[in-house]
Amino acid sequence: MTKMNLRQAIQNAVDIEMGRDPKVFVIGEDVSRNGCSFGQYGGLPDKYGDNRVVNTPLSEAVITGVGMGAAAYGLRPIVNHDFIDFLGCCFDEILNQIAKLRWMMGGQMTAPLTLNIFAGGGMGSASQHSQSLEVFFTHMPGIKVVETSNPADAKGLMASAIRDDNPVMIIHNRGLIGMEAEVPEGEYLVPIGKAKVAREGADATIVSYSRTLNYCLDAAEDLAKDGISAEVIDLRTLVPMDKEAIFKSLEKTSRLVIAHEAVGGSGFGAEIAAVVAEEAMDLLDAPIRRVTSPFTHIPFNRGLERAMYPDRVKIAEAVKAIL
Repeated sequence: MTKMNLRQAIQNAVDIEMGRDPKVFVIGEDVSRNGCSFGQYGGLPDKYGDNRVVNTPLSEAVITGVGMGAAAYGLRPIVNHDFIDFLGCCFDEILNQIAKLRWMMGGQMTAPLTLNIFAGGGMGSASQHSQSLEVFFTHMPGIKVVETSNPADAKGLMASAIRDDNPVMIIHNRGLIGMEAEVPEGEYLVPIGKAKVAREGADATIVSYSRTLNYCLDAAEDLAKDGISAEVIDLRTLVPMDKEAIFKSLEKTSRLVIAHEAVGGSGFGAEIAAVVAEEAMDLLDAPIRRVTSPFTHIPFNRGLERAMYPDRVKIAEAVKAIL
């Protein structure tokens, strides 16, 4: 184990995968000049050259289209976009091409493409650089959607995404870029589609992912001081969702709180709640609660921005309400 921040964990995973497989390459804006906006590819251009760390024009459609074509011909591109907000510019490439390639070809072709995406707020970047739009892509059959909450998972899930023969969108929260933690050295894989019990408990289940997962752990610490034992589930993969991990936790706790940074209206928390209501209603002894951002745009003002996101206090209050 070695201490890394999330940026370094991504770089380490990509470095290892590029070293073991010559078909892996990175493409995106400023990836070879600055290691990208957050430095997640720092050092890789010098090590692998411009033909494997490929700078592009400022065009999300071009970047994503080239990545899709490369994947169709058997390469393993890592298509980088530092702001999920601008995936609208390449929505057709993702929705109508990448997600459907294997289906349209009757399984005769694979699409081993990794969409490495950054999302989320908390940095005073206002409404066009701070959104959490993961639910747009969970509605597309054919794409796996992964969210990271810590450096170790960022490394392990990144490696698994690169090795997957299907398109995988792996989303990192920009507010966690500098987060440090112990990360396994060398090759390290975290399975896609498997949730993790981040904290065990008996009185209520809190399901979350990405940056908000860490606030859930803080809330569980606060609840413990009041004698309340909260179990925290890090979903890690939204599609395919590990619903069995949620059901197993509810068998112990019988109460569910769902928390995420995205707005609540049609957010992924609604999907979690619907699955539980349809398939595990008999496990519940209280209504499901969601803790999300309000249905509005993200303000530039840092104080207002902090006020709109789920935090340890709001999450703890939701747990107490259903107890």
